[in-house]
Amino acid sequence: MIKSLRTFVATLMTLVSALALLVLGPAGTASAGVLDVTCTPPSSNSITYNPPLTRTPQDVTIGVSAQYGPCVSLSNPALTSGHRAISVLSPGFSCLELLNSGSVTFTITWNTGQTSTVSANYSATVVGAALVDVRTGTVTSGLFAGSTVLQTTTGPATDVLLCTAGLGTVSGIYSLVTLEITSL
Repeated sequence: MIKSLRTFVATLMTLVSALALLVLGPAGTASAGVLDVTCTPPSSNSITYNPPLTRTPQDVTIGVSAQYGPCVSLSNPALTSGHRAISVLSPGFSCLELLNSGSVTFTITWNTGQTSTVSANYSATVVGAALVDVRTGTVTSGLFAGSTVLQTTTGPATDVLLCTAGLGTVSGIYSLVTLEITSL
């Protein structure tokens, strides 16, 4: 049962990613610069909400765990993967905020032990059956400082749509990730 569920989820995520690529097109570099690093699926982002999100604002602990890899970097061939994790209490948070825009700062720790701190603007939208979050910004410090960043996460939108309609909750979101860091 668990194996068939995993197969179903993997197939669903592949279909959602394909749908997003058809609608949005492939992710492009932010400029005509040199690609410092690119990470593609199965790179992933997993977010948990405790308690699960509803339409009613409440204090929620948000846990984020991102795994980047496989990654390819011509300028740093030893770099093959990365990760980031954080847990934060967010007061007055509801599922309606999942479709907002804003800004965020996060740090990626690479398998080489180096880090990249990213400041980005984000925008989340529903495209067909997919929740698509696009982040664009710059590496403000660490490896690839000064380079531009484009990160796209794509996951199923079903729970988010049901919650925003007042018909369900969101306990977590699992998304596939594409990350490009490009120097000017």
